[in-house]
Amino acid sequence: MQGGVLPLLRLVGGSAKDLAPIVVIIGFFQVVVLKQEILNFFDIAFGMVLVMIGLAIFIQGLEMALFPIGESLAHAFARKGNLMWLMIFSFGLGFGTTVAEPALIAIAGEAASTMARAGAIANNEAAQSDYATAMRYTVAVAVGFAIVIGVFRILKGWPIHWLIIGGYFLIVLLTTIAPPEIIGIAYDSGGVTTSTITVPLVTALGIGLASSIRGRNPMIDGFGLIAFASLSPIIFVLIFGIVGWS
Repeated sequence: MQGGVLPLLRLVGGSAKDLAPIVVIIGFFQVVVLKQEILNFFDIAFGMVLVMIGLAIFIQGLEMALFPIGESLAHAFARKGNLMWLMIFSFGLGFGTTVAEPALIAIAGEAASTMARAGAIANNEAAQSDYATAMRYTVAVAVGFAIVIGVFRILKGWPIHWLIIGGYFLIVLLTTIAPPEIIGIAYDSGGVTTSTITVPLVTALGIGLASSIRGRNPMIDGFGLIAFASLSPIIFVLIFGIVGWS
C-alpha cells in the first residue's frame, strides 16, 4: 500500500510545483495589483487540489499507456515493412486523436458562435453545430495528412527545416487571400490540435519509428511530427475559410 501511495504523492507534489507559478501570478495580480478579494476561495482551493491530482494521474497514465502503445505500434509496423498500412495507420492516428481533442472541440464551438454573431453564418444552433463540426473534421484531416508527411520524412530521412519553411511560406500566401475573419481562427487551430491526446501518441510514434529503422537517430529523426501537426491545420483552415467565403 505504501509503495503505491508514495509515488502518487510524489506525482502530486510535482504537479503542485508546476502549478505554483500560475497560482502566485494570479494571486499577486488579484490581491496586490487589482486589490480585489478572492471570491469563493475555498471552492477555488478545492478545484486546484483536484487539478493537481488529475494532472498527476494524467501524467502517470501517459507513461503507463499512451507512450508504450505508440512506440510498440511503431516498432511493429517497422518490422512488418508494409508502407501502405503504415501510412493508413499514421493518417488514422492523426485524424482520430485530433477529433477527440477537447481543446479543438472548445475552439470550434467558440469559432462557430463568433461567426454567427458576425453574420458570416446563420445565427441558429444547427448552423453553428454544422460549422463547428466541419471545422473539427477539416483540422482532423489536416493533422492526419501532416502525420503521413512526417512519417514519410522519417522513412526518407529528409531534413525537416525545408518542409517547415515551405509550409510557412504557403501559410503566408494563403493569409494574403483568406477572409480576415478566419485568419485568427486558423492560426489558433494549429495550437489547439497539439494537446493532451495527440502529442503523446504522435511523439511516441515518431520516436518508436526512428528507433526501429537502421540509420535513423531518434533524437534527430524521431521528433518533428508535432511541428507538422501544428502547421497543417493552419493551411487547411485557411483554405476552408477561402472556399467557404467563395
